[in-house]
Amino acid sequence: MLTPLYQGMTCQPPSLFDQTGTCEQGGYPVYVVNASSVAQIQLAVNFARNTGIRLVVKNTGHDFAGKSGGAGSLSVWTHHLKDIAFMPSYEDSEYSGPAIKAGVGIQGYELYAAANHYGVIALGGECPTVGAMGGWIQGGGHSPASSVWGIGADHALGFEVVTADGQFVTANKDKNSDLFWALRGGGGGTFGIVTSVIIKAFKDMPVTAASWNFSTGPNVTDDAFSAGLKAYFETFPSGADNGIYAYFQIFNMQGVKSFSMAPYFALGKTANETQALLASWFARMKALGITVHPEWKTYDGFYDAYNASFPVETVNAIGIATASRMFPRENWVNKTLFEATYKTLWDNLDSGLALIGYNIAPTYARGGSPNNAVNPAWRDTIGYIITGTGINASLPMSEQLEQRHNFTHGVMQQWRDLTPGSGAYLNEGDRMEPNFQWSFYGSHYPRLLEIKQRYDPTNLFYATTAVGSEFFEVRTESGRPDENGRLCVKKSPSLYEAEGPLYSPQ
Repeated sequence: MLTPLYQGMTCQPPSLFDQTGTCEQGGYPVYVVNASSVAQIQLAVNFARNTGIRLVVKNTGHDFAGKSGGAGSLSVWTHHLKDIAFMPSYEDSEYSGPAIKAGVGIQGYELYAAANHYGVIALGGECPTVGAMGGWIQGGGHSPASSVWGIGADHALGFEVVTADGQFVTANKDKNSDLFWALRGGGGGTFGIVTSVIIKAFKDMPVTAASWNFSTGPNVTDDAFSAGLKAYFETFPSGADNGIYAYFQIFNMQGVKSFSMAPYFALGKTANETQALLASWFARMKALGITVHPEWKTYDGFYDAYNASFPVETVNAIGIATASRMFPRENWVNKTLFEATYKTLWDNLDSGLALIGYNIAPTYARGGSPNNAVNPAWRDTIGYIITGTGINASLPMSEQLEQRHNFTHGVMQQWRDLTPGSGAYLNEGDRMEPNFQWSFYGSHYPRLLEIKQRYDPTNLFYATTAVGSEFFEVRTESGRPDENGRLCVKKSPSLYEAEGPLYSPQ
């Protein structure tokens, strides 16, 4: 699992497998079906439905909230469903062009390699090992190409999926169209177990990428660093309007603040065009006395640019709770709101929090379809930011829970207050997100809940913060929000009526 915090902070592999009796299973499943065929998935689904054992779905485990785990559960592992085929001329009533059909186990680096072989681009995740056809695309899926072509789910043309009744069905705009709508952004592990997806492919194009870093030190004061950082944030509207996908990290390590851009990714732009977008900012940095040495590279195509720019990310070794927020354009163009936004983010950094940020504009104006379950908040976002806090496992449990509560309802409430009506990214959100229905799904939630009820009336598929999850809870002995406990009914699963403010903007 991506973070041991949601496994229960017991033992992690490989120590989990020792024979001394000192390790506990925690939130890892007890039984696993290593699926290599649709029939095996159907058998697992039918077995779980008929016996009542908890069922979980895992592809790669890239999930910030522990959704791929569950104590005592039966896990369907879809990681090895890796068939992939190029379709040079796919047609339906709304799309005509190249497409790729990929098994759900295909990871980003495999998708990108296959697309490159055929001279096209396909949208996958920022991290190479993310499962592109699993929870990534089902939860929306932002990509290095998102500021040009939108969210990954915008480009799904069809799904093959095993539903809760054990049937293997096709979901596209003509067949099971309501399920198709929900699978494009409504969350993985919720409506069925996807086995393959057909997605659009796009003509390859050149890329200019840049990387740089700067930090406080003997010649750079906190004030100068802050002025330079603020000036960079002011470029977000321009970056969004020019199709930029900028991925950066800001840290405060023992009082030394650092900014690292890796990368500033300009799909379809020349070096001169890209440099022109940043020229005034680099001039501002020079005036502040901050030396920045950007490394510029231009590539003939997406594949080489991606491989040179995006490293594999590591699994957290300690308990880190993470959360995210989408900051809409208004937060950047309204001067008063921008000042408040920047001050809050700077104060968070000053207090020791890290900021992992993106300048990204995943609208569907440049391609893709708006008729899906993608969180509408994405469409007006130009700044997407993640932060996190370590939970000190050596503290008494009451203090650990207080730390966890203060993160969600302290720092993250500041971000929610700055962005009323906006949301957070489903795949990289806070497990304890209040009003998760609006934050993760926005105005789509009532329809998603109705579709969930029809396709999964017995609630076979559960994942924390997934559609319909409000009717259940994982009861842990420690009280910590993790998967190390029994999944229990919290209220009658038949109560699918809306609950007032849960389905309204916050």
